[in-house]
Amino acid sequence: VRLAESGGGSVQSGESLRLSCVTSGYNFGAYCMAWFRQAPGKGPDMVATIEVNGAAAYADAVKGRFTVSRDNDKNTLYLQMNTLKPEDTGDYYCTAAHPLLSCQKDYTYRGQGTQVTVSS
Repeated sequence: VRLAESGGGSVQSGESLRLSCVTSGYNFGAYCMAWFRQAPGKGPDMVATIEVNGAAAYADAVKGRFTVSRDNDKNTLYLQMNTLKPEDTGDYYCTAAHPLLSCQKDYTYRGQGTQVTVSS
């Protein structure tokens, strides 16, 4: 099983980034997918989830600015991040949750992460 994030970087406040998570080794279409982030010195926070049927949910801090999507043909998860703020800085990683797990809290597999840094 492999989950590989990409697309992170250093940007200015107000700019955009698009993260990708390319996966392999499991049935991508059967798993709820999510993005989490971890800021320096803090615990991980759920950013966005997307169910098998495409239903998405977001943390209040990113609603209206971030959009999560999935391409089941490409086994890939995306996170479009617009109007980035310094408080969005952190290590972003994707997760895959077995159907019996809560996608917003638990996961079966996770990637290594990609760093996002937003400066003011």
